[in-house]
Amino acid sequence: MRPQPIPPGPGQESVWDYPRPPRLERVEARLRVDLGGITIADTQAGWRVLETSHPPTYYLPPGDIRPGVLGPPRPAGTCEWKGRAVLFDVTAGGRRAPGAAWAYPRPTPGFLPITDHVAFYAGPMDGCYVGDERAEPQPGSFYGGWITARVVGPFKGGPGSMGW
Repeated sequence: MRPQPIPPGPGQESVWDYPRPPRLERVEARLRVDLGGITIADTQAGWRVLETSHPPTYYLPPGDIRPGVLGPPRPAGTCEWKGRAVLFDVTAGGRRAPGAAWAYPRPTPGFLPITDHVAFYAGPMDGCYVGDERAEPQPGSFYGGWITARVVGPFKGGPGSMGW
């Protein structure tokens, strides 16, 4: 059963207004990721994927990620919309976050702009930021959306949300 969406306030978006299949769009805001007390990724050339019931997932260009923080890619799952993913361990400042980032080396045609761009799970990082706001991780351990004050849910990923 679909949950009752939270009405968005001024300047907010409801994830229940996001499309399915998902949409890819440019991000105007600065995106930053910190781990081990170090900024490991910083860009103003990011993308976000918007999908019904999910907070945005942010993808950062590989050239804006600190060299050496991503371990070798290993095969991960397949997204019905974006294609086959690879997973990375992330290491910086003496901290290691296994499987905390992913990318699509050969995405489907609709997602070609994010080829090799990297998304980070917010939970294992010291901080993931959209502009100056620190994002919260999407509930659960599977999805990688970032929750900010700009989006309202409820969000898929928590207990009881698998059937949404």
